Amino acid sequence: MNASATLDIRSFVNERKMSSYQWILVALCFCIVAVDGMDVAIMGFVAPSITSAWGISKSAFGFVMGAAPIGLAIGALIAGSSSDWFGRRKVLLGSVAVFGIATILTAHAANVEQMAIMRLITGLGLGAAMPNATTLVTEYVPERSRSFLIALMFTGFNFGSGVIGFIAAALIPRYGWESVLVFGGALPLLLLPVLFALLPESARFMTVKGQPAAKIGAVLGRVCRANLAQYASFEVNEPAPPSKQPLAVLFSSGYGLRTIALWVTYFMGLLVIYLTTSWLPMMIKDAGLPIERAAQITAMFQLGGTVGAIIVGLAMDRFGPSRMVGLAYFFGAIVLLVLGFNGVMSAWIALLVGAVGFFLSGAQTGLNAFAPGCYPTVGRATGVSWMLGIGRLGSILGSTIGGVLLSQGLGFQAIFMILAIPATAAALAIFRVRTTTQPAAGRAA
Repeated sequence: MNASATLDIRSFVNERKMSSYQWILVALCFCIVAVDGMDVAIMGFVAPSITSAWGISKSAFGFVMGAAPIGLAIGALIAGSSSDWFGRRKVLLGSVAVFGIATILTAHAANVEQMAIMRLITGLGLGAAMPNATTLVTEYVPERSRSFLIALMFTGFNFGSGVIGFIAAALIPRYGWESVLVFGGALPLLLLPVLFALLPESARFMTVKGQPAAKIGAVLGRVCRANLAQYASFEVNEPAPPSKQPLAVLFSSGYGLRTIALWVTYFMGLLVIYLTTSWLPMMIKDAGLPIERAAQITAMFQLGGTVGAIIVGLAMDRFGPSRMVGLAYFFGAIVLLVLGFNGVMSAWIALLVGAVGFFLSGAQTGLNAFAPGCYPTVGRATGVSWMLGIGRLGSILGSTIGGVLLSQGLGFQAIFMILAIPATAAALAIFRVRTTTQPAAGRAA
């Protein structure tokens, strides 16, 4: 090999088998997403205990419920997209530190206002972590199995969101709701030193930013377990992006309609998921079941989503991503209608809640796997993070409107039948993406 040889990073990664370090990277991002999921869902499990202890109404506590999603939106739009300028690794490390510390501080809040501020700060960290974990894995795994591997990584979110329910059920009766928040904040801080030691920077990002070839070769070689010292330069084999400004790429020719459709789909999906995970424990408890049972049933939503994410991811690689994601949203809408029709006291409620999680969380995870391939490297993190950020408006609406609907007298059955509407809208929007002309850069991503 002559000293002036150039290596195409995309082809190099695609032509090789996954190395042990690439699997480690997927596992590290799985852990990031898992603790992210714990801290996102944690308030739904402690809310009944807090409202009871503090003597506040459900609608008043909706202020706290909505604070984290607001932070998530801001974090995704600002800190998430900043990794297209500063790098995936730096933003990921900072985001994990922020949401870990803020979650612990939430346990020491003295009133609703302080708790809302801490949840807002927690959301800033959470919002930056998700798009960058997605982008980093996307840029280091082979395209032939990319949807499955990203979906596998995102099962961490469903896993973490589900496990924290069982942890809450065990800790609250013994140590109070504060212990659940301390636990949820300590885990990411314990993970941080491991991430600092092992998390690599994206070789594609380093190439686009014109960093030295020796540095790029060292990082890529370490991740792929190969000696790349013979290469004098590296490249990312993509057509020239329509703009060097990451945000401008999202609305340039061929990308604008795709961007809007992704935003609509993510918005509708998160509206359903957040209303369910935030208020389902409260609705079940109000029906007369103990809080432990409420936590366990709600956890079935997340555990069902874990299985759904894996199956949807496999189907995406085989049958096409947008088709499979759209079908999952559509079947989720059908199960929501069945759940609403049967009611909270149904003997099948745990199974139905798990089925809703299977389809809707599976679809949402699949959307996270699909979105990175819609944009070129220069705007990939921005495209993913803005989809997450704009979509978070749906999570804000879902988190806050649940308390309002309950206060207006709408019950379990009516709420879940209504939720079938946004689930259907999500299916229609992602099917629109499938019929949109995909730019060449999107195919090469």
